[in-house]
Amino acid sequence: MNALFVITGLGIVSLLAEFGNLKRWLTAFVIIGLVAAVGLAIADWTNGTSEAFYFSNMLVFDRPALAFTALIGTATILWFWMSADYFATQTHRTDRTSLIVFAVVGAVIMSSFNNMAMLFLGIEILSMSLYVLAGSKKDSLTSTEAAFKYFLMGSFATGFLLFGIALIYGATGSFHLHTISEALTANPTGFPTFFYAGILLMMIGLAFKISAVPFHFWAPDVYSGSPTTVTAFMSTVVKVAAIAAFVRIFSTCFVAAQSTWVNVLSVIAILTLVIPNITAVYQTHVKRILAYSSVGHVGYILLAFIANPTATDTVYYYLATYTVASLAAFSVLHLLEGTAEETTIDYFNGLYKKNAWLAVTMTIALLSLAGIPPLAGFFGKYMVFAQAINHGYTSLVIVAVVTSLIGVYYYFRIIIAMYFREPEGTAVTIRGSHKALFCALIALSFLLGMFPDAILKLATSY
Repeated sequence: MNALFVITGLGIVSLLAEFGNLKRWLTAFVIIGLVAAVGLAIADWTNGTSEAFYFSNMLVFDRPALAFTALIGTATILWFWMSADYFATQTHRTDRTSLIVFAVVGAVIMSSFNNMAMLFLGIEILSMSLYVLAGSKKDSLTSTEAAFKYFLMGSFATGFLLFGIALIYGATGSFHLHTISEALTANPTGFPTFFYAGILLMMIGLAFKISAVPFHFWAPDVYSGSPTTVTAFMSTVVKVAAIAAFVRIFSTCFVAAQSTWVNVLSVIAILTLVIPNITAVYQTHVKRILAYSSVGHVGYILLAFIANPTATDTVYYYLATYTVASLAAFSVLHLLEGTAEETTIDYFNGLYKKNAWLAVTMTIALLSLAGIPPLAGFFGKYMVFAQAINHGYTSLVIVAVVTSLIGVYYYFRIIIAMYFREPEGTAVTIRGSHKALFCALIALSFLLGMFPDAILKLATSY
């Protein structure tokens, strides 16, 4: 909870920075504050308290919530590192910083809610900030289009979520997860039909937030139209928060009614594995390839969750490995694209000869996303497949393995362009801070694979 207080304070300070000559120090101050927030979350985790409730039991900071808070904070720190030029303009530094920080506040609430009203509040705090950030490139028509599409489809999906919450409240008389869970455990089949309809409606609303098929149509357009730095934020921090919310409510509240939603979620997982990976093969713009890749990785996460809804460690580890690889890939893309609206695979032709730092970092990121050993992405997929096989979902694992091989194809299209095609244009230069960021991300890609147990134990079962 201390971490949430600190991050909220950072958002308020970001707004007030306009009143003094504080803008030049704002980014550094926010990063220091985020480091402190991560430290406080780790300190609370190490205290050994199983769960601590706040605000009339509407928020709960148990070990999984603290682990997700630390992951969200760490990913945001790395994101600020990669997107320094996004805050270079003095005119928009405070508003962009405050929007990002308040989006992180919403993300933390989404990972620690114990009341459906707080879930809705967290989603709206996060979403309102993202609607503005997606359109923050004011001179770009595609950025404006991305913001408009995101707003319309996000509002529509929120209607499903609220309708589901209303039906569940009407059947149980409570918004609290533990109260609903206890009532459902005591009588799993004794509720009216609209209660189970409410569960499915909430699944639809949250499936949009995690960009699961067939509720993913917004993701490629919004990801490709938004500024690349904002896309990187949505693909990592926002995705972690959305999946944390999905896992929390279905593993804590609805696990006793698993027979109602597990088959539907299995179909969604299969579609999320197959459709984005096949579609990505036909893409030529790298940002759209990474967008469909992001959607496809949700399928692997859903597979791990379906296999064992009460175990969050595998989901957490997969998210950690995916976040590091995605940040590395988007960092390279951001530096390479410059002012271009769309970056095709041809932009990567001969990149190794133009700048080895960018080529090597992008290669490691793509290999990790593809699940190639000894990188962390391989161990993430291995743990997902092992957990699914152990719980009898071998057929789903076969589908996941095939789609993973398809993913290898479109990732290697970019790698081949970097090493085996003739370079176009002039050499690309990067600053020392970018090299340091690349070293950190590459090191994390290997360390997460070398020490998976250290990450797995952070997020124990709810």
